Amino acid sequence: MAAREFFYHTLTNQNGFMSENNELIEQVRAALGKIPDPETGRGLKKQILSVENSGDAVNVSVGLTSFAAAIKDEFKAEVESTLSEQFGDSKFNVQIENFDRPPQPIGTVGLKCKAVIAIAAGKGGVGKSTAATSLAIALKRVGSSVGLLDADVYGPSIPQLTGIRGRCAAGQGEKIAPMDFDGIPLMSIGYMIPPGEAVIWRGPMLHSAITTFVRNTDWGDLDYLIIDMPPGTGDIALSLSQLLPLTGSVIVCTPQEVALIDAVKAVGMFRKVKIPVIGLIENMSSFICPDNGKSYDIFGKGGAKEYAQQDNIPYLGEIPININLRQRGDAGKMFDNFDDETIGPYLESIAKQLVTTLAKNAATNPPTPTLPVIG
Repeated sequence: MAAREFFYHTLTNQNGFMSENNELIEQVRAALGKIPDPETGRGLKKQILSVENSGDAVNVSVGLTSFAAAIKDEFKAEVESTLSEQFGDSKFNVQIENFDRPPQPIGTVGLKCKAVIAIAAGKGGVGKSTAATSLAIALKRVGSSVGLLDADVYGPSIPQLTGIRGRCAAGQGEKIAPMDFDGIPLMSIGYMIPPGEAVIWRGPMLHSAITTFVRNTDWGDLDYLIIDMPPGTGDIALSLSQLLPLTGSVIVCTPQEVALIDAVKAVGMFRKVKIPVIGLIENMSSFICPDNGKSYDIFGKGGAKEYAQQDNIPYLGEIPININLRQRGDAGKMFDNFDDETIGPYLESIAKQLVTTLAKNAATNPPTPTLPVIG
């Protein structure tokens, strides 16, 4: 009789533990499902890979796409914080795993890309191409799939900055094979015409060239396509807005007032063609002297940040004047900037701020899937 009662109590306790364990796991899954995915803004339900209670801790595995690789640490911290706030009595071990979600074709050209970002400036000479190339490299380094399109037809700088020369070859079918920059596909008018030859085109020719670059280049599957726009407020922005649903534009300017005047015009242009302005970068924000480490504000400082705050534009960060950055750009060795502790952190921070901004926008207004209209 005593043995029977012991067995009964043991079984009851086990059933009670299993019931509590299952309930905890379901509660954890429900909490995780409400955390927005940085890419889509929707809950993580399909990205909850496993939730297991080992007794000592609850082991959680959540998937994150390469689109959000730049903010992997911040995403993990958000998951840990959410679980800690709701289940303070439990210990959690959180693992972030790769989650594959291929991009869907977008626009009238069927480009397979999750986010198309135009890097623009109201005037030339403010470091727009350097910022575009650095952003592409920063995203690639953390694991995102990135393409770089040089849409500055009259003054292509990407071949110089990347050190990639030559002519594009035929790809699969009728596609053009892009140049390869350490895993970043490149396209530029500089790869289509002889070096030093001037481009003298009017609007229709420009539109045709941009369409060819986007539609006929074998970009593959991309998380991001970074587009280095021509300076000023020309019609290429309008051409792109007709071809693709641009995720947004990032404006590059220097701190002084004369540059900010043109930056305001660039912001106005993108808003007129219904392209969101998702960030502002202040280039040449200061000069850090290599001899004494002191910072000198040659062009002033903070003007771009102040304007961004006034116009409710996300401020992505600043890039100081750096001799090595200029020398590596001239030599086509831009990847080396990220191993330089005096400039690398600035460039990495800008990429992280951009992805953070995109994640916030997605959480606020989750994008809806759209069918491409191939033309």
